Amino acid sequence: MAQYSLHDAKIHLSRLIAEAVSGEEVVILRGKVPVVRLSPVPPPGRRKFGAFKGQIAMDDRFNDPLPPEHWEGRSLA
Repeated sequence: MAQYSLHDAKIHLSRLIAEAVSGEEVVILRGKVPVVRLSPVPPPGRRKFGAFKGQIAMDDRFNDPLPPEHWEGRSLA
């Protein structure tokens, strides 16, 4: 575990980020007290088509036009 002072972290932030991304544990100290641990953010997962198949149901009226009461008092322009 690599430990760096706050001052060193400000100066070498890019290098510390690279170390954290490569898997090293990087800790930043304020004085002699550890205050921050740098760790990489995992990449977002890929979307899977059909992941919710069978879990979402649509009512038979889903594609029906909205009733006229819905449009009363609203401008389309």
